[in-house]
Amino acid sequence: MDLRTLAQPSSRFAGDHGEPDPVTRAAIAKAVDQPGYIRALVALCTSRLLLPIVASGDEGGSEPDPDRHAEMAAVTLTDETGTYLLAFTGIDALRAWQPDARPVPCLLDELAATVEPAGASRLLIDAAGPVPFVIEGDPLARLADGNALVELDSGEFAWIKAEEPVAH
Repeated sequence: MDLRTLAQPSSRFAGDHGEPDPVTRAAIAKAVDQPGYIRALVALCTSRLLLPIVASGDEGGSEPDPDRHAEMAAVTLTDETGTYLLAFTGIDALRAWQPDARPVPCLLDELAATVEPAGASRLLIDAAGPVPFVIEGDPLARLADGNALVELDSGEFAWIKAEEPVAH
């Protein structure tokens, strides 16, 4: 997904002040085994998340310069295991990580589709806590393709994808 498109103002999150979804946070905290991890993914599929963007580019100098400008960029983190695109469940977690980052409300599939264009291979949610959560591999690819993970009444899990409306 194109970051410029994602960062455009949108009315779909009108009235959202960045509070975390307590159900999602609780599910992430319980993701200590495979079933817990899958249930956390299910919860994340229905949550609003925050993509932090920060100014990048030529911001140097102490005097105003009309030819100098800064671009806004998604934030990645690289360590010995790879490169992660960062996202947060709430404004509190984002501010704990970096107080001056601008929050962009997103859905999980939008974030997943932004991972590769941002130069990352994983999505790291709540890097500064309360509980960090990583999505990678097949689940990340399915999410990036517009799928969502749901829990069925039987207790089983399934990937679903909304159909595109057909023009008549």
